[in-house]
Amino acid sequence: MPHFESKKSPFIMAQLGSLGLAMLIFIFSLLVGRDTVFLAWNADLGLLADQFFRFFTNLAEGWIWIPYLLVVFGLYKKDLVFILLNFLTSTLLIQLPKNFIWPKVNRPIASGIEVSKIHTVAGVEVHTYNSFPSGHTATAFILFFLTAYFFPNKKVLWMGAVYAILCGYSRIYLGQHFPIDVAGGIIAAILSFQLSIWLRTKINSTAF
Repeated sequence: MPHFESKKSPFIMAQLGSLGLAMLIFIFSLLVGRDTVFLAWNADLGLLADQFFRFFTNLAEGWIWIPYLLVVFGLYKKDLVFILLNFLTSTLLIQLPKNFIWPKVNRPIASGIEVSKIHTVAGVEVHTYNSFPSGHTATAFILFFLTAYFFPNKKVLWMGAVYAILCGYSRIYLGQHFPIDVAGGIIAAILSFQLSIWLRTKINSTAF
């Protein structure tokens, strides 16, 4: 298992790359405009893309923690406490801002953008509020970080990055979030992972 202190560990690379991506999205959205960037990335890519992203976004739903736990802890005997800490901290860092700090931040469909310009997918319920940050994106990226930590190799790193980025993009493509919401989800995942590292260290240092 990799050490938290190793600066070359894949999970460190995963977080640094993700932080850079989030910062680029924030800056681009500020310079070009939130609505403009959303509409460009929300463009209709066809029926195949509709069905693909409709399916793929489900891989970042809350239930994904259950099979992840069964496989990573049950099959590979990885650190249960660390997994649970990440689940708990990420839940708090997503739900508290969405429901208590920015509860009325609107999603694209309720933002004033002309509805006819927003691409949506049949069968997908489009939400209106609790937009920032994106919970699906945070879940996908925290699972990416965890997996890169538990299985430190380049193949896992790249596969995890593709999974997390596609999940984040699916939220834009389906009309559920602005790109800045996705960037916020990435930041929340980074903070959650770092907080979990700190808590795990505290638990280990006080164990007897």
